[in-house]
Amino acid sequence: MTPLPPGFRIELDQDTKQLTADLLFGGSPARVLRLSAAGQAAWKDLADGPVTSAATGALARHLTDAGLAHPRPPEPDGPADLTVVVPVFGRAGPLARCLAGLGDRHPVLVVDDGSEDPAAIAAVAVAHGAEVVRRDVNGGPGAARNTALDHVSTELVAFVDSDCAPEPGWPEPLAAHFADPLVAAVAPRIRALAPDTAAGRYTRAASSLDLGDRPARVAPGTRTSYVPTAALVVRRSALTEVGAFDPALRVGEDVDLVWRLHAAGFRVRYAPDVTVAHHEPETWRALLGRRARYGTSAAPLAKRHPGALAPLGLHPWPAVTVGALLAGRPLLAAGGFAGAVGGMVRTLRAHDVPADGVVRAMANAVHQTWLGCGRYGTQFAAPLLAALLVPRGWKRRAAVASLLLGPPLTAWAKHRPALDPVRYTAAAIADDVAYGSGVWAGCLAHRTLEPVRPALVRRPLRFTTKGSR
Repeated sequence: MTPLPPGFRIELDQDTKQLTADLLFGGSPARVLRLSAAGQAAWKDLADGPVTSAATGALARHLTDAGLAHPRPPEPDGPADLTVVVPVFGRAGPLARCLAGLGDRHPVLVVDDGSEDPAAIAAVAVAHGAEVVRRDVNGGPGAARNTALDHVSTELVAFVDSDCAPEPGWPEPLAAHFADPLVAAVAPRIRALAPDTAAGRYTRAASSLDLGDRPARVAPGTRTSYVPTAALVVRRSALTEVGAFDPALRVGEDVDLVWRLHAAGFRVRYAPDVTVAHHEPETWRALLGRRARYGTSAAPLAKRHPGALAPLGLHPWPAVTVGALLAGRPLLAAGGFAGAVGGMVRTLRAHDVPADGVVRAMANAVHQTWLGCGRYGTQFAAPLLAALLVPRGWKRRAAVASLLLGPPLTAWAKHRPALDPVRYTAAAIADDVAYGSGVWAGCLAHRTLEPVRPALVRRPLRFTTKGSR
């Protein structure tokens, strides 16, 4: 394992807990990390300062790869040597706003991807001191970004979409992460710019481009499995090594790139301490249409990356508990929950790990399974859920209603957006149905059910040891 370089510090993830002097719990996927004597010594050194040795570097790498901690790069010696690339297809007005926000710290390259009025695009670019490369035929965002790579000489490239409203200097903190030779891409948080309408307020609260305020290593099967390329700083040599963007993908090309970089052994980071604003659709029709379009990418992604796109992960005992509760079988639900608790206690004791807090952890697992099943049902079986609300029987209607209404109401209660719970819930359901419709359309076009097939997770907790010689 390549150590994290000297000068890097680490910051523990908010969910990481130190169980004992030699045990850490957390990460994504969840795991228990046991520190050997050497690992404990390195852990103490990292608590007080940066990486200074091979031992602290190796432990820091392991912690940040596992999601137990996040890297904090040292202050760079000078400004980043990078080029900003803006792919554009029409929309000269948004392009002007984007270029005005970039400032003049770095060279800017505008790739006109076959716009119908190239003179307007060129005029905006020249007015803001940007170079223009023209593609005669529209090839999509991936093809446009690939074209830019042939005209860039810097090792770092900052891609930013023309409908973003960046601020000068936004790539600098992200570029600092590239002091780690394994880092291939770093993404900021994308914040929604939307009008003060019901659609706009919903988008600001639940934009699919906004991945939240928690830093993460980006990898399939983790809490943050992808990042959008609305704004992204990349290492050009890493992109070249994996073949850059796939021009055959008009949607989902960013997810595909991230997963290929991960498969090649590179690291991709999400750094929400940097934010870039993004202009969002202004109407419900445009918003839901974009969600459906995003959904169509699931099938080609599933074919390219088998096993990386499970829409729902089910742990056996929590799934039994939720299923029994929905079916109105409380005794079976109690048995399922007891099985979940008992199984986890046995697993922890077998690895000599304290079993404190297992009941609460399993209750949370059941809650998350219920929310996951509800959103899965809304996305991929909304007509069936609606039909099940019709027959008589308040227990069945209550169970189905909990699946439809539970996830959006839980999200509303957690974030308290500037939209009442009724409209927020209706919007979230419509959002999920639109996305699911796009997924089903992609499944039909590509003749696969992989994007709608749940996965059974048989290993809810991992155990590793670090620091031994």
